[in-house]
Amino acid sequence: MSVFQAFILGAVQGVTEFLPISSSAHLVLVPWLFGWKDPGLAFDVFIHLGTLLAVLGYFWRDWWVLLRAGLTSVIERKLGYERERLVFWLLVVGTIPAGLAGLVFHELAETAFRAPLLIAINLSVVGFLMYWIDGRYPSIRSTEEMEVKDAVWVGIAQAMAIVPGVSRSGATMTMARLLSFSREGAARFSFLLAVPITTAAVVFKLKDLVGLAQGGTLSWSYLAAGLVSSFVFGVVSIHILLQYLRTADFRVFAWYRLILGGGIIAWSLLAGR
Repeated sequence: MSVFQAFILGAVQGVTEFLPISSSAHLVLVPWLFGWKDPGLAFDVFIHLGTLLAVLGYFWRDWWVLLRAGLTSVIERKLGYERERLVFWLLVVGTIPAGLAGLVFHELAETAFRAPLLIAINLSVVGFLMYWIDGRYPSIRSTEEMEVKDAVWVGIAQAMAIVPGVSRSGATMTMARLLSFSREGAARFSFLLAVPITTAAVVFKLKDLVGLAQGGTLSWSYLAAGLVSSFVFGVVSIHILLQYLRTADFRVFAWYRLILGGGIIAWSLLAGR
């Protein structure tokens, strides 16, 4: 893999991680379409570090307040009445299903789950659900009204995103919309929920990445190019999506998923790939 390819894949990660169109699917499909060698899940996880830094940087004030509130609740051994404490523990609860899914299915995530036809099906199915749910359910709840059961359901949706094509942000936002949360609120909670599970994934794969870099399979220049690219494009993507959802819906993303999924199936059948 060249530095240019690493930069492009980082940019793809930065844009698609926060848009509900599946970053993992695009990181598999871009090399597949252009005939590049698939850098593998370890590289994919590393460039997730760039988008992790992007979401931490963009919401640094939120995280400062949440972490301080969470630490205080641990020290005092009680939840208290501060909303920030509840949100902190809702994020913890919402992370548990994805953590369990990662432990159980991480081997399949590196092999069978990365098949292009399976990705195409997942893109299409979630695209349909996104279109149907977003148009049918009202936007009457804010994140201030989120309860433990809501966090559990959104967490289960996040766990489904271990399969490329589902989309972590797409699944969590769609589930939040099913629970009647506003589009902007759904996106904001989805972004915050990304931090714990992404951090865990990066730490889990860090040893593999160091081994690949030291062994010459991936150079540090490739990793740096992907990291910087995913960070810059990630910050831009977060800002644009939050602004967009103030006045628009998820329809354009649903149509994109449906068209892309159908296109992959057609391309695969015609090209015999």
